Amino acid sequence: MVSSSSSHSHQFAGLFARAAPAVISAGLLLLAWELCARYSGIKPTILPAPSRVFAQAMLNRQALIDNTIPTLRATLFGFACSLSAAFALSMLVDFFQPLRRALFPVFVISQTLPLVAIAPLVVLWFGFGLTPKIILVALVTFFPMLVALVQGYEATEAEIGQVLRAMGAGPWRVFVLARLPSALPYFFAGLRISITYAVVGAIFAEYAGAAKGLGIYMLNAKNNFRPDLVLAAVGVSAALTLVLFGLTVLLQHLAMPWERTDRQARGKGPGR
Repeated sequence: MVSSSSSHSHQFAGLFARAAPAVISAGLLLLAWELCARYSGIKPTILPAPSRVFAQAMLNRQALIDNTIPTLRATLFGFACSLSAAFALSMLVDFFQPLRRALFPVFVISQTLPLVAIAPLVVLWFGFGLTPKIILVALVTFFPMLVALVQGYEATEAEIGQVLRAMGAGPWRVFVLARLPSALPYFFAGLRISITYAVVGAIFAEYAGAAKGLGIYMLNAKNNFRPDLVLAAVGVSAALTLVLFGLTVLLQHLAMPWERTDRQARGKGPGR
């Protein structure tokens, strides 16, 4: 029990030590913003102070919640479709190498398309419902995960595959036992990159056309000359992104417990 408590306290201290620089820098930035807004003479309608933004967010919290739910729904559905498509296509590309030469140029071209031009067209084709938002979120987040998975498969040590094949394992079994586990670190790296784009993609899709959502809320607040409400919605979207990012990190810890064990072993060192 004592060793378990000591281990938990060490983990908490390590987590606090890693988070402290980010918390301090964010606090200093907010303090500088507050002082600048209060004492620079800039009107609140131009640059509202963080305290004003927070106060207005609390006063309008129900409207923010009502508009956050559609954005979160589009983000999660779009990201789920993107994840499923990236995983399925990465397996096809891994099993059938000619497909990589045929499809990857198309995927690269898809990433060069400007969303500012594509989003209105997608809304025009699919209407103002959930479908165009799912498509745009998937379009934004699909490619990083696909590339990460394909690179992860290629990082598999050749000797592992040779041993499994010598033991009679077929291509599918080699993929499940060797190539897929080797791709996990790459996959989670791509997942963390993609999830930061997902909320932005959903909000941008709402700008192009939607009935509700954080994008529409920001647009209405801007048209009403309420920068405090615009920044309140920006803060909500940033918090939403951080929560989703944190969930991906937690998922990685749960899916790869051996990685945490290796870090602890390296932290102890040979002489400790």
